[in-house]
Amino acid sequence: MTTLTQTTTRRPGLVALIWTFQIASAAMFLLSGTLKLSGAPMMVQMFGAIGLGQWFRYFTGALEVISAVLLLVPSLARFGALALAVTMVGAILTHLFIIGGSPVVPIALLATTTTIAWVRSRD
Repeated sequence: MTTLTQTTTRRPGLVALIWTFQIASAAMFLLSGTLKLSGAPMMVQMFGAIGLGQWFRYFTGALEVISAVLLLVPSLARFGALALAVTMVGAILTHLFIIGGSPVVPIALLATTTTIAWVRSRD
């Protein structure tokens, strides 16, 4: 089994790509989570439409912020990526069956976070 450390000497482009995914994903989830936690009107409205209560907005926002930070710590990145992947499955289902709208962004984030989790699990 090849580890990411071993891959560094063989494929530096892969390491750069994974770090790019991690940093970009962390930035997006930090922004999204902060909007949820700060009570941005569009988030309050969206979670109102979901129907689980505003506690779910706080829970989701905290999960996104904590997991985004974990993405930036190599030894913990897989755990953050897995938590965010599960969150994105929920977001996709919510878009498809409850609030409508395009699930393209959650699908892209699901692909990115599962890639991060897979590569980092091989560390």
